Amino acid sequence: MFGYIAINKAEMKFKDYDIYHSYYCGLCKCLKECYGIKGQVTLSYDMTFLIILLTGLYEPKTKEEVVNCIAHPLEKHLARTNEFTEYAAAVNLILSYYKCKDDWEDERKKKGFIGAHLLASDMQKIQKKYPEKAVRIASNLRRLSLLEEENEQNIDHMAGLFGDIMAELFAVRQDEWEGSLRKIGFFLGKFIYLMDAYEDVEKDIKSGCYNPFISSYQSDCNFAEDCKKLLTLMMAECSREFEKLPILLYVDILRNILYSGVWCRYTEVTEKRKNTQDNRHPDTKNSNTGD
Repeated sequence: MFGYIAINKAEMKFKDYDIYHSYYCGLCKCLKECYGIKGQVTLSYDMTFLIILLTGLYEPKTKEEVVNCIAHPLEKHLARTNEFTEYAAAVNLILSYYKCKDDWEDERKKKGFIGAHLLASDMQKIQKKYPEKAVRIASNLRRLSLLEEENEQNIDHMAGLFGDIMAELFAVRQDEWEGSLRKIGFFLGKFIYLMDAYEDVEKDIKSGCYNPFISSYQSDCNFAEDCKKLLTLMMAECSREFEKLPILLYVDILRNILYSGVWCRYTEVTEKRKNTQDNRHPDTKNSNTGD
């Protein structure tokens, strides 16, 4: 899907990386078992975070097994799965299905049309298993799509609609932790929407696709820094809510993601964009220096 809610591997202990990777492998395994190879290709770092968050909070019985990996057929990996793995796989497929539909409807990408067609039958199964989730997600995505067609420029409102979607996905149970999980999902959803728009703004200008950052990108000389402040606000609210939860299991992994991992893509995109601009205008590097 998006892949923004990932780890910062350079700052993670080896044992924590092995645990994280085992849940990632478990999700991959579950996607293949439930939806075949077409489901497996939708594998997402974002949903791995959801599994580890819910596992850390509820500490369910978790199965461990050694499996072969399609990406590394000569190696075997430990895969961890529990009740939240299947749920995250379903969520992953829902988001991937609608992303494919959006790619086809907005940009007429053949890959999107084919992807949506291949996932359609699995979506019907998921809609029967999680009817309330499916209806609310579809409703919010329709609202989002309509506002994009109208070229809505209220960035906070647009990001909030995707935040509502993620809030619904993170609230797996109606219990004392539901409120906090909804808030974590909401602010992560806003972060994902804003980060996706930040990364794609140049591409969307060329293609003519909707992007709420186009105007500020073209007129704001501090665009990158202003976006970072907005993204920081989202993650500050998300992290504040996370710290309220009584999580001890895997807390270092979760903090690595929330405080560091989510910024890896921003840094990568910003540096690449800056280097490209410097190469186009080499003289600007020394424009502020004296003779």
